[in-house]
Amino acid sequence: MNSDIKAIEAATWTYLNGLYEGDVGKLEQVFHPTSALTSAQEDGHIKIVPRAEWFEAVRNRPSPKAAGMTRSDHILTIDLVGPTLALVKVKCQMPPRYFTDLLSFLKVESKWVIAQKVFMTETQG
Repeated sequence: MNSDIKAIEAATWTYLNGLYEGDVGKLEQVFHPTSALTSAQEDGHIKIVPRAEWFEAVRNRPSPKAAGMTRSDHILTIDLVGPTLALVKVKCQMPPRYFTDLLSFLKVESKWVIAQKVFMTETQG
């Protein structure tokens, strides 16, 4: 079980590094091809963005690293629910936007991958 936690933590840092660096290659390593990102919008609707659409947005925006933004990523919790399911809560930022992500991991073919990202954004300043 300890090796699973370490693998999930490593995959989470690959995700956070990919976000900060704007490196879609790193994100592709940890997001399952069928994954999507889900968030609640201010108008009360739910927005679902498929992985490929999100990757395109990441490719076409300046990365936080390139913009000189301070990095402040945190893994808050790793909950190994069972042998093939885990939930990870992280905090990350692209000021003035601050994110809380819930990453649903599944163990597929002996590898932990993000099957779904549900997140919220808070704007400060």
